[in-house]
Amino acid sequence: MFSLSSTLQPQVTVQLSHIINAFHSLKSSVSSTPGRVQHRDQAPEQDVQITETTWNLRELGLTDLGVGQLDEIMNKLLPSIVQQGALPAPNPAKSPWKTSHSSTESFFHNKHGFSGGRICGASPIFCRQNISPLQTLHVDMQFWPSWQQSRGFKTLKSRRRLQGFDRSVESEGFTPSFMKNFLTRDKGQEVETLDKMLKTRNIPNGQHDAFKTGFAEGFLKAQALSQRTQEALRRTRLILLVLLLVGLYGLSKTPFLSVRFRTTSGLDSAVDPVQMKNVTFEHVKGVEEAKNELQEVVEFLRSPQKFTVLGGKLPKGILLVGPPGTGKTLLARAVAGEADVPFYYASGSEFDEMFVGVGASRIRNLFREAKGNAPCVIFIDELDSVGGKRIESPMHPYSRQTINQLLAEMDGFKPNEGVIIIGATNFPEALDNALIRPGRFDMQVTVPRPDVKGRTEILKWYLRKIKVDPAVEAEIIARGTVGFSGAELENLVNQAALKAAVDGKDMVTLKELEFAKDKILMGPERRSAEIDERNKRITAYHESGHAIIAYYTKDAMPINKATIMPRGPTLGHVSMLPENDRWSETRAQLLAQMDVSMGGRVAEELIFGAENITTGASSDFDGATKIARMMVTRYGMSEKLGVMTYVDQTKQSPETQAAIEKEVRILLRDSYERAKALLKSHTKEHKNLAEALLRYETLDAKEIQMVLEGKALQTR
Repeated sequence: MFSLSSTLQPQVTVQLSHIINAFHSLKSSVSSTPGRVQHRDQAPEQDVQITETTWNLRELGLTDLGVGQLDEIMNKLLPSIVQQGALPAPNPAKSPWKTSHSSTESFFHNKHGFSGGRICGASPIFCRQNISPLQTLHVDMQFWPSWQQSRGFKTLKSRRRLQGFDRSVESEGFTPSFMKNFLTRDKGQEVETLDKMLKTRNIPNGQHDAFKTGFAEGFLKAQALSQRTQEALRRTRLILLVLLLVGLYGLSKTPFLSVRFRTTSGLDSAVDPVQMKNVTFEHVKGVEEAKNELQEVVEFLRSPQKFTVLGGKLPKGILLVGPPGTGKTLLARAVAGEADVPFYYASGSEFDEMFVGVGASRIRNLFREAKGNAPCVIFIDELDSVGGKRIESPMHPYSRQTINQLLAEMDGFKPNEGVIIIGATNFPEALDNALIRPGRFDMQVTVPRPDVKGRTEILKWYLRKIKVDPAVEAEIIARGTVGFSGAELENLVNQAALKAAVDGKDMVTLKELEFAKDKILMGPERRSAEIDERNKRITAYHESGHAIIAYYTKDAMPINKATIMPRGPTLGHVSMLPENDRWSETRAQLLAQMDVSMGGRVAEELIFGAENITTGASSDFDGATKIARMMVTRYGMSEKLGVMTYVDQTKQSPETQAAIEKEVRILLRDSYERAKALLKSHTKEHKNLAEALLRYETLDAKEIQMVLEGKALQTR
């Protein structure tokens, strides 16, 4: 605050209380506004009137002060009412209740009759300079919508947010109020320091105004400098952001750096061709017919002019069909290796992803690379996953894009010379008809399981790679592995080598090979399983029943091995292998398989009684029921239903379905009765075989024959 001269200080000190009392009387007269609701008991004529208070200097004892000096003191010490117009005088009301027919900007105005923004200090020192940021926040909070009082009816609310002071007093511009208060938070202290300096330095009164003017100019220049600094910082941040983006873009275009912003197709390894010089037809064993079919393709790739002179064209596609593990992928590699051309490999599942259009894009990329390296071979494994039959589905409108692109690449408008597509599948029924027509997949080569000759060649090939006993004959192992594929034979040799290494042997013998075969056929042994004596005895008689029926039934398969050692999910198992490859089966052979399946349950019933049969025959009944149903519905072996087939029984009439069920039930019942009669006639042999299993746990075919013939087994 600006200090008064020393001659006036005693008078101000004495009469200061009078000034404050006068000001409070003025304030109390103003606060009694007509907008306040009167009590019901008060008379309506008792309205509060606003009276202007005049200041009598003589009564206050301030005759020596001028009016201007007194105003200055009042403005510096106490807040006053901004004279923005006379306050509206209330209209006399005839009712004790205040009635308002119009709404104003705020609830405060409706209640008190004037805007709350009119009350502020007349001097800038009260309005701005001494307001702290906390006070400004408190004033601003009273105008938040959550703190304003709202009526139940619609009012005319202010469309602009007040900051605690009327905007007409001073425009704040674009700078927020809290920033201005931050810049001016110490201004009041600086003003007081300036007054003390003027007083302590004994500066003449005539120069006070000059010092104050210089102080104000310096403050304004500081504000301008702060604003320019903020703008410079803002421009600097913008420039740095632009430079950062430009730098990142430059890094993305630099091939020598590891930062690369691109989307990989997931097929980069398939796009790169592979030379298959180390894989030829010599490495393919057991599928001679398939090799002969593919030899023509190899000759075409080696010397295409030999065929084009006669007007022939290179086949566009070759479809390899066969069960898993028969060597379809190896055949495709051998074709590329024999012809010495690039080989492109891709799996059918690699083409489809979660994004729409990725599969079609990968097909285009694959064929574009292949055409650039023609002649070449493209091998697509598991073709049914990408070339399945197209269906109408509103849920997957884009699911057909991949196969459509594949069809267009194989036989579209553009020629595709020099590129051979080899597809492999074990489910050809699922392929789309447009994909397997001539012009796309011209050739269909079947790759079956190897016969005994093929198994012998495969076993010789893999036995040559390990240290094996010279006494081991591949032909003997091949006869005991009927139905094994090439992959299963490779696994058999590998498991035998691992077993020999675990046992600490120098070479693989026939014992390790038999162990590996049993592990593949019956599962791994579970020697840690603790089976009580009763369940072990039931299992021994159960498995002996299967073996007795198989041994004494004419058309049954020969027994390979019987065991009560838990293997896999079973407690016991009887393994049977045919002597030769079976290309078809007779009715007698099918009935014999059913009788063998019934032998386990029949043995439990005969030995332990009908009340003590177990659930161990569930899988046996499943196999027998499947054979009986196939005989009736597919093989035409029912006398009542004849040679008619019934593929889908749900589409048949109820009478036909009942007839099918009746025929199946008759076949199963007759098989059960035959097995019971056979076991009753060989009770002694059944008991001896069960006791041998309880003693030795595992018996092979020769040992089973010795037990049934009544011969003693050698002690192990």
